Amino acid sequence: MRVIAKFGGTSVADGERVNRAADSIAAAVEDGHEMGIVVSAMGETTDDLLKKIQFDASETDRAEIVSMGERITVRMLKGALEARGIDTVFLEPGREHWPIITDAYGEVDVAETRRRAETITEQMADGVVPVMTGFLAEDHDGTITTLGRGGSDTTAVMLGNYMDADEVIIVTDVEGVMTGDPNVVEGARNVGEITVDELRNLSFRGAEVVAPSALAYKTTAFDVRVVHHQHVDLLTGGTHIEGEFENLVDLQERSLACVTIAGRSIRNQPGVLSALSTALSEEGINIQTVSSGLDSVTFYVDSDDAAETESMLHERVIEDEILSSVTVDEELAAVRITGGEIERQTGAVNDLLAALADERIFVHDVITSATSVSVFVDWGDREKALEVLQGVV
Repeated sequence: MRVIAKFGGTSVADGERVNRAADSIAAAVEDGHEMGIVVSAMGETTDDLLKKIQFDASETDRAEIVSMGERITVRMLKGALEARGIDTVFLEPGREHWPIITDAYGEVDVAETRRRAETITEQMADGVVPVMTGFLAEDHDGTITTLGRGGSDTTAVMLGNYMDADEVIIVTDVEGVMTGDPNVVEGARNVGEITVDELRNLSFRGAEVVAPSALAYKTTAFDVRVVHHQHVDLLTGGTHIEGEFENLVDLQERSLACVTIAGRSIRNQPGVLSALSTALSEEGINIQTVSSGLDSVTFYVDSDDAAETESMLHERVIEDEILSSVTVDEELAAVRITGGEIERQTGAVNDLLAALADERIFVHDVITSATSVSVFVDWGDREKALEVLQGVV
């Protein structure tokens, strides 16, 4: 089995942990697996280096300086593996066979990176274990560039993709994905399996498990798993990340109605949203999505449920002096855009709306999450809106 294992900063934070990492890698090699290793800087080295830059450094100088953390780690781990009799080579920007190349825009040159990655797989097939710096890249002129925060995760999953790996293992300081932050909630436990979509949404909202940018490279052709650095066997345990994050522009098949209830400072009234949504749930009315402002809440439901929803929410208006009125707008369509690296593109939502405006398509509402955008238009404009947005993403 061909495996790319990424060891985060806490996993190689000191000599003891470097030895533990080397032991686990050596055990996998002895079991007959092809191993490629990606490492982060030891401990908090990168942050410490950044704090020490007390001058107006150019981007090139800054990248050179922060690269020193990963450069040290590859040498440390390479030495530890050689001491165990493992045939090892370390790779960093500037060395022969370094794989990750960026173009003039700072984006990964996929064709060149794939070509170079294939050379490394040939070395692995001959029993060599490459130990590669995470986070770093170089451009076509040989200048060091970086892949941004969480770039070591991106390095590992990207190479897993381009090197036809069977599995990418993210070795970190947590036992996979947890049901909650164990430092905050009691009884947090490991989640055995989670989808790419679920994890990306969690990652964008503060869960520091796998960098969202890394998951863009995940496909169904290989597995990704998160394990704790104290886990002796790299090839078992942890959390499996399933599926792949698809770039989709899809149209809701049935028409929707938006039912809006207004009231004084609803957002500042604890329990109002819960009471309204619970009332609908108890009657079996499915809420497609919700948007809210300071003085209103809008529930999107199937058009067939519009009348019942309006009637039920009107009862709440009569009962609660905070609420003032309810209204319905029917025959709407929802076009949902997922992926397309929306979360990393400045002005992405503006580009979507501008394209619709150019075609004179009126937008009733826009609801965004970390990884998707839902645009609500007139039912009669749905096909045109779908075509326009597919041309943008």
